[in-house]
Amino acid sequence: MFYLSKIFWLLAQPLSLAFLLTAAGLLTALAGARRLGLLFSGLSALVLFLTLYTTAGALLLQALEARVPKPSTDPTLIACMIVLGGAIENDVVASRGGVELNAAADRYTEALRLALSHPQAKILVSGGDGSISGRFPGEAGLAEQFFAAHGVPPKRLIKDNTSRNTWENMLNTKALLAANGLTDCLLITSGFHMPRALALFQKAGITVVPYPVDFRSRGNERLGFDFTQPSLNAQNTATAVREWLGLLGYYLAGRIDWPF
Repeated sequence: MFYLSKIFWLLAQPLSLAFLLTAAGLLTALAGARRLGLLFSGLSALVLFLTLYTTAGALLLQALEARVPKPSTDPTLIACMIVLGGAIENDVVASRGGVELNAAADRYTEALRLALSHPQAKILVSGGDGSISGRFPGEAGLAEQFFAAHGVPPKRLIKDNTSRNTWENMLNTKALLAANGLTDCLLITSGFHMPRALALFQKAGITVVPYPVDFRSRGNERLGFDFTQPSLNAQNTATAVREWLGLLGYYLAGRIDWPF
């Protein structure tokens, strides 16, 4: 299932879909089916336009981020935190060393801030190598370097270094929580990812307190044109589409109780 989902996403992400539609249009036109070729080409142009030059991606992200609002105040007492991986550039670290954070860095920086103000709290980092090749270092091991460099001793960390996706995050975390006698932890992940993660944990009977971070939308997005930042629009659209498809896929597989 892991590899199937990876291959599906390689083909279904917006820019790949636009390319496949363009190729289909060219091939069908060459085969003499000009109307069908024009249809495929038109659909490709539409996907590209929506992806690059509209706020559709930000709007889709906003709908996800609105599901679980950001807490207005910090918790007064934290026994443990679950930090879901996805914030470290494993491929870059594999060749350059160090710890390189990506756009989801808030998962770690917010966890660090809370860890420093709640020194009794355990930190369970769940994240391995989610690539198809599986040849990069696990994220949880790298996270230990990040926290240690900022004054959090390794003994406070519980590491799941094998999870490749959100489903495995939940399975491995459940086992580690039981083994360490931990309950009612904060669940820290990106705002757009929180609905799927929270639904998985709830379905598995794991009680957590959601603490979404790494918000990508402004909160007051409206559908419209945006010709100023096509690369960012494409990134937002890809992130949003992937997460919405993930919700639908997990629901159809019976892993969560509600998709939308």
